[in-house]
Amino acid sequence: MQAILTGTILVVEDTPSEMELMVHYLRESGCTVICAVTAQEALEKAAHQVPDVIVSDVVMPGMSGFELCRSLKKQPATAHVPIVLCTSKNQDIDRLWGMRQGADAYLTKPYTREQLVQSVLTVMRSNR
Repeated sequence: MQAILTGTILVVEDTPSEMELMVHYLRESGCTVICAVTAQEALEKAAHQVPDVIVSDVVMPGMSGFELCRSLKKQPATAHVPIVLCTSKNQDIDRLWGMRQGADAYLTKPYTREQLVQSVLTVMRSNR
């Protein structure tokens, strides 16, 4: 059975093919998706239209997903928004560091549609 998601998800990903795949999976599950290609763009979009969940890559030009996580958790408007870090960095130390920066879940690439949707659903539920 497919999980149905409702809500707005902000996806932060600098690789077009990854962005397309993520957006496809999330929209197919019923979400509204906002896209940002850089962490800076994500900060602006999150402040303007606070999403229900943020799914972010870690390795990006400029500001990393770890730094984005820290910045979002410091802003009163976005401090409560759950963050799923989605990255190819699959070492335990990366996962630990991500959680220390305020991430609510850590998903490694490659992932399945179910893994992505389940991660988003889990952090969404725990935030209600």
